[in-house]
Amino acid sequence: MNLLKKQGFYNSIILYAGTALGFFNLVILFQRILTLEEIGFFTIMNTITLLYAQIASVGVNNIIFKYLPHFRSDDKKHGGFVTFVITWCIISFVLFTLIFLFFQNAIIRHYSNDKGSELFVRYFYYLIPLSFLTMVYTVIESLAITVFKNVLSSFLREVLLRVFTMVSVLLIAASLINYHDFLSIYMAANVAMIAILLFTVYKGGDFKIARISPQILNKRNEFIKYGFYTLLSSTSAALILNLDNIMLLAINKTQKLEVLGIYGTFFAIAVVISLPAKALNRTSLQIIAQAWADNDLPKIGKIYYKTSVMQMLIGALLFIGIIVNKNFVIVLLHKHKEEFTTYFNVFIVVGLGYLVDITGGVNGYIVNLSKYYRYTTYFIVGSVFFCVAANWLLIPKIGMMGAAVSYFLTMFVLNFLYWIFVKVKFGLQPFDKTHFLIVVISAIALLAGLYLQLSHNVYIDMILRSAIVGTIYISLAYLLKISDDVNQVINKILNLKK
Repeated sequence: MNLLKKQGFYNSIILYAGTALGFFNLVILFQRILTLEEIGFFTIMNTITLLYAQIASVGVNNIIFKYLPHFRSDDKKHGGFVTFVITWCIISFVLFTLIFLFFQNAIIRHYSNDKGSELFVRYFYYLIPLSFLTMVYTVIESLAITVFKNVLSSFLREVLLRVFTMVSVLLIAASLINYHDFLSIYMAANVAMIAILLFTVYKGGDFKIARISPQILNKRNEFIKYGFYTLLSSTSAALILNLDNIMLLAINKTQKLEVLGIYGTFFAIAVVISLPAKALNRTSLQIIAQAWADNDLPKIGKIYYKTSVMQMLIGALLFIGIIVNKNFVIVLLHKHKEEFTTYFNVFIVVGLGYLVDITGGVNGYIVNLSKYYRYTTYFIVGSVFFCVAANWLLIPKIGMMGAAVSYFLTMFVLNFLYWIFVKVKFGLQPFDKTHFLIVVISAIALLAGLYLQLSHNVYIDMILRSAIVGTIYISLAYLLKISDDVNQVINKILNLKK
């Protein structure tokens, strides 16, 4: 197994393990131990710190990926590139923080009188140090990735941080700490992650602090231009995923953090639908990049079609599986099940948004890795404005459902733009009758799952319902030959049994 395949294998395992831990924390522990307001603040805290760190660093991680290889040297000083990155981050973070603090009084005053925003006001200043820690971790991780060391950083972020979170919440349940201590431990966990990763990078001896060379100083204007350009693109992409949380906090009139607690939980459950796409895209990205280098358009078209079909096929099954097991999901949510039962349709709409997105396949990668890469920024930035407008119109009218509908519509518009652009510019498009057959199969499996009368025991019901729906779905997909790859896997299993 070569290095890339090995790292891809380990990263896939880490991704699924981290998602399982995150699901357990949010759906099982949080719902039984924390209040909806506490869950909501934890959600918005992570949303804001992610965006804060991204904006404050002004695209430094993209600068590292693009330019470090050009200055790499055997003495590991790389022309003082690391020193330049440190200086860049300190200056940019300080400047952005001064702007942030300039608006602090207005922000605090706005939320001080809002019912359900007490935690946001109380812990407002936690956002600054946590954002700084997030930025530092991202920078060290980016440096590690350039020397093909990305497994540890994934493990620390996806698994270790969630283990810290799980233990902290259990300590709250045991009355050994309170919510304030929980947030302090969470911040300490971020410090620990940075220390571990920094020590590993230092021990590897791949980077040394050195005086910034004239060659790098002469490139600073180019760095700044590229940094701002990629910042616009990456921040816009992050905003699309987080705008609903931000605007629910800003626009919703009552119980802001409680609403965020419910919405954030449904959004986290819906993320499960996108996991197969994330795993497939790790490999697809490398293949498409090489295909563009070889000017192999037919290969790109093949990957485009296969990823669209496979991601829709698996994603639809996961989506249906959660819907038909609604009662089981509500039982898991336990303490707040009445609120979640009322708003379960929010999950369905957000889930459809994810399904639309993954059905688009690798459309964004195709554009981003081509000579037309700037259009990726145009499309994403345009989608952000569309998302803001949709949230602004819908949230005041239908609350969190408005945020869900806005997310769905934004995903549809963004993927439509990618689809039409790739079709016009490259003559490629992934859709055919296979996608229609997946819709038919999904409808049959969904109806069967909804109207089955099984056990009164919710756990036995979940097992039987999932098994029956899964069997119907997979059998129809096999008989209709939806995917050659899926059929090959099933044939191997059947041959093994023989």
